[in-house]
Amino acid sequence: MYVGEQLPAREIPVTRTLIVAGAVASRDYQDVHHDAESARQKGSPDIFMNILTTNGLVGRYITDHFGPTAELRRVAIRLGAPNYPGDTMVLTGTVEEVEGDTATVRVVGENGIGRHVTGTVTVTVPPDAPPGAPPGVPSERPSGSVSGGAR
Repeated sequence: MYVGEQLPAREIPVTRTLIVAGAVASRDYQDVHHDAESARQKGSPDIFMNILTTNGLVGRYITDHFGPTAELRRVAIRLGAPNYPGDTMVLTGTVEEVEGDTATVRVVGENGIGRHVTGTVTVTVPPDAPPGAPPGVPSERPSGSVSGGAR
């Protein structure tokens, strides 16, 4: 991992099932996350994703990139435009800082109406992690990159 590394974009289809399952799994029983009529009565055009589901998707995006031994140390996100059913959220990330085996990654998630999530994730990739990059990620740093330890 190196400063400036761009993580590959990840498209996540926003389905009713994902929204409802994420809310139930995180014990968020607010009706705006599972009852379209209640959501409309409260001013929303439809149900929408809760922050805990978004937080989980952001964490998975990072660990999918850095591998199964990656450890999330801190996830700090802010929501913007809601994720409604039928849309697609596209997550992107950039490594902003590397210190030893720990990196801070800036994450952005956009959907059809704007920026859904922004934030940073601090992740540690243990030095004894298996060598080689995850599928789809270049295994070598580009020339002139700043080394950050493991990877």
